[in-house]
Amino acid sequence: MPAPGLRIGVWNLAMKSVSFRRLEEDRVSDITIDTWLYGELARYGGQADKGSYANLQVRLQAGRTVNDLLAYLNMPTEARGITFINGQLSAMSGLQPDLWHALRDGDRVAFFHLQAMWPFQYRLGAAAIPEMADAMRASRDHGLHHTYKA
Repeated sequence: MPAPGLRIGVWNLAMKSVSFRRLEEDRVSDITIDTWLYGELARYGGQADKGSYANLQVRLQAGRTVNDLLAYLNMPTEARGITFINGQLSAMSGLQPDLWHALRDGDRVAFFHLQAMWPFQYRLGAAAIPEMADAMRASRDHGLHHTYKA
């Protein structure tokens, strides 16, 4: 098979002519996710585990989601607490609407452990991914509760 991007001649018997077409690569391009795991979640970082945190550069196929990243890390979604994507709130314990959020090349995803506290007063008006903002508006308490079921 010719190399991707190579032009090859194709003989058309009916038209008795030669046309050239470009062969495109079939595989989907990869993306790299700057992944941070804090507290006890660092153990899902494997060799990148520094004790209190881990930082990994995770390569996934383009179009993958937070759910795919969690599967790559072998981390159950229930193990995480507050989550940020590029500095925007995407999930917190009991409210995780980001599972199907598509990741992009260069995204920075930070997963905090369940004991990480974020004062509920700061949640109102916090920058959030669209899925999280919608989920907070739709929840009865608008995501402002300060106690969670374990």
